Amino acid sequence: MKSTEFKAWEKSIERMSRDQRDKLRKRLEGKENADEAIALIESNQGGKLVCPHCQGTGLYRWGKVSNLQRYRCRQCNRTFNALTGTPLARLRYKDKWFEYEQAMVQGLSIRKSAKNCTISNKTSFKWRHRFLQLPATCQSRKMNGIVEADETYFLESFKGQRQLSRPARKRGGKASKKGISKEQVPVLVVRDRHGETADCILHDRSARQIGSALIPLVNKDVILCTDGLPTYRLIARQANIVHRPVNIAAGHRIINGIYHIQNVNTYGSRLKQWMRRFNGVATRYLKNYLGWYRMFERLGQSITPTLCFLSSLGKIRQIQLLTTT
Repeated sequence: MKSTEFKAWEKSIERMSRDQRDKLRKRLEGKENADEAIALIESNQGGKLVCPHCQGTGLYRWGKVSNLQRYRCRQCNRTFNALTGTPLARLRYKDKWFEYEQAMVQGLSIRKSAKNCTISNKTSFKWRHRFLQLPATCQSRKMNGIVEADETYFLESFKGQRQLSRPARKRGGKASKKGISKEQVPVLVVRDRHGETADCILHDRSARQIGSALIPLVNKDVILCTDGLPTYRLIARQANIVHRPVNIAAGHRIINGIYHIQNVNTYGSRLKQWMRRFNGVATRYLKNYLGWYRMFERLGQSITPTLCFLSSLGKIRQIQLLTTT
């Protein structure tokens, strides 16, 4: 826009009504949010740009689509942009992505998030699970020192499905049987004293299931603290890991003043308390919600829509730079 045109447009603001000025302000804020989102998407963390189709490096610019720079590969002749091959590819309304991430920081439901961002419930649902696809895979790979492990349970849910093998429950509901049953989905939570956390959805509490999830997460020199479930004793013996079981049923909660599972149990309590706001989570999407909460715990008080957005893009190095400065 030329300076003379801008001055004429600027003078017209004085003739606008309050509603018109509010609409203009929201439009400008949305444009600013979209520009910031695009800047974060196209930041390459200092790495060399490669073709996501063939990993080729001979690239040249090929115009812009939806304000994103497009490239063409000299090797495979295919085009792409910074979102190609990511969970956020082909999503629209980039000006509302930060606003939606703010709703996720607040832990709002799909309907409340849709209302806040003036989008449909269907779009809100799609965005939620696209944004959580990468955070759901981001968890600690190895534990050190004293490691605590325990299971927590969530009621199996077919929320959103039409064909059920049992009568429907309203707003989460309760299991028909008390205690542990097939209606409960076990989730193994593993956590060390440094705050490193990982979890895994189990099919059952067998040694094979728990062992296949637990053993890859711990180093050989760890001290494993669990409850008195015999399965853990078997797993520790087979993996040659030092094991300190805590017999909670007998009233023993701490051994030698240091060995306990209070850390992992407290994490499980916080997780369940946070989950209650959703009135039941569909089991097929439970992994995404577990990753969502791990992201909350990992970012802590420094959590912002920008950091959540970077998590959705899988840009871990940028998150580390922003949280350490």
